[in-house]
Amino acid sequence: MGLTKKQKEVLDFIKGFTNQNEISPTQREIKEHFGLKSYGSVQRYLKYLKEAGLLEQDWNSKRGLKIIEHIRPSLHAVSESYEIPLLGDVAAGNPIEAIEDASEMIEVPKFMISSAHRHFALNVQGDSMIEDGILSGDIAICKQQDVASVGETIVAVIDNEATLKKFYQEKNHIELHPANHRLKPIIVTPEQHFRVVGKLVALFRQY
Repeated sequence: MGLTKKQKEVLDFIKGFTNQNEISPTQREIKEHFGLKSYGSVQRYLKYLKEAGLLEQDWNSKRGLKIIEHIRPSLHAVSESYEIPLLGDVAAGNPIEAIEDASEMIEVPKFMISSAHRHFALNVQGDSMIEDGILSGDIAICKQQDVASVGETIVAVIDNEATLKKFYQEKNHIELHPANHRLKPIIVTPEQHFRVVGKLVALFRQY
């Protein structure tokens, strides 16, 4: 299991902070040092480093991080993941604010995506896609594209609001279908500003 550049930076920060202060950094200090928007981003980095055997954590302590010094050199070899931008929130319900500019990155295993295409990640909010197994709090991994085929789950922006739905092209309008029998499709009329920005290819979920 290799490290991305950002994962290595987080590991080095924890190690340097601990050596300098004789205590490990808190998640807040890691978050502020790297300018991350959420504690979820910090926890994803820590989770990967722990799974790689590079870090231990005492859950009963705010400063419970411990670097594991005796690691195999191969752990720092070729990375088995790509870094893609985490752009913000997307609604799996009614549309919400448009996708933000990238300010964070997320690591995605190489088997999930193709290096031949650009990808991005979004935080899912809402329950309109629950019958397709897409839950609020999931991270949607999307291939960037501006076209869609019938039945594909896409990220679309309607009048500057983003949503995650199934795409259907009718004669005079576009329909964006939820995967929740309690909800109705979104009807996109020709008067609205509509664009496809990506197609769902994978999901991340934390437990």
